[in-house]
Amino acid sequence: MPYKPNHFSGPKPAGAAKPSPAKPAGARSVRPERKKDENDLNINEEITASQVRLVGDNIANPGVYPIAQAMKMADELDLDLVEISAKADPPVCKILDYQKYVYQQKKKAKEMKQNSSKIVIKEIRFGPNTDDHDFQFKLKHAQEFLSEGSKVKASVFFRGRSIMFSDQGEKLLLKFALDLEEYGRAENMPKLEGKRMIMMIAPIKKK
Repeated sequence: MPYKPNHFSGPKPAGAAKPSPAKPAGARSVRPERKKDENDLNINEEITASQVRLVGDNIANPGVYPIAQAMKMADELDLDLVEISAKADPPVCKILDYQKYVYQQKKKAKEMKQNSSKIVIKEIRFGPNTDDHDFQFKLKHAQEFLSEGSKVKASVFFRGRSIMFSDQGEKLLLKFALDLEEYGRAENMPKLEGKRMIMMIAPIKKK
């Protein structure tokens, strides 16, 4: 005799969950509204063009599509239609996870900022009549700084009328850069700023 399930015809318990209505075929997912920043890209319903150019690895046939079809393709992948080049004609779009994209962009910007902030500048100061012993001592320190990845700011300070002999300071800095060529490269020629002549030396990047 086949099994017949018992049907409970009494009232449903309080708080019982009601079944969700089925999603009509072809209906789009309702995406929550977002607070848009001036630097944000247009996504989904924010795109006003009638047609867009779809590009990306997840597009089987890249090309120009009506906006409705492009939106449908994004919806089928449960992703966002993102306008990456609004000024193009038609605008260029990609289908991707926009929240993930924003997170990755912020992460890259943060890493770039951290890397740029790691650059350390060490200053080596000379007088226009620095003797050879003092020159070699400071040269050794500069080699150590450049080997560590720091930049070296070499400067010659002129007191009083010694500014008249600025050519000596220039020769000294050029010799300094030449003796450091295995460790770093001069970013500029010696430049006189007030009573100081300055030259920046950047470390050679290690392969």
